[in-house]
Amino acid sequence: MIKGFKDFLLRGNVIDLAVAVVIGTAFTAIVTVFTGSIVEPLINAITPPESPGLGFSIISGKDTTYVDFAAVITAAINFLIVAAVVYFVIVLPMNLIKERRKRGEEAGPPEPTEIELLVQIRDLLAQGEPTAKPEQHR
Repeated sequence: MIKGFKDFLLRGNVIDLAVAVVIGTAFTAIVTVFTGSIVEPLINAITPPESPGLGFSIISGKDTTYVDFAAVITAAINFLIVAAVVYFVIVLPMNLIKERRKRGEEAGPPEPTEIELLVQIRDLLAQGEPTAKPEQHR
């Protein structure tokens, strides 16, 4: 059981995915601070000086009833920035590589050799359940 878990963790794509999640989370935090500290005040600057921001209070004098359009616009801009970076840094380059491989301009990953395949088969068979003893004829 531990060996299977270790094999799972040591697969390249699991590690790559974990790194991508950590970097994505850190990048999202940076974009959120940028949009909240720079973009949202710029949006709120278009309102009159006596207004708390781009929005309105449902009940005058009660801050908890303030409908904040600037926060919604800021969240949408935040999403667009993160989506654009993901597209231009990850999706677009991967699509270009796939197109080059399809046209034969760039080699894909090397195919495993027969020896490598046989070693994998041997290892998989070794992990399996012990084989039953053949019946002996009397």
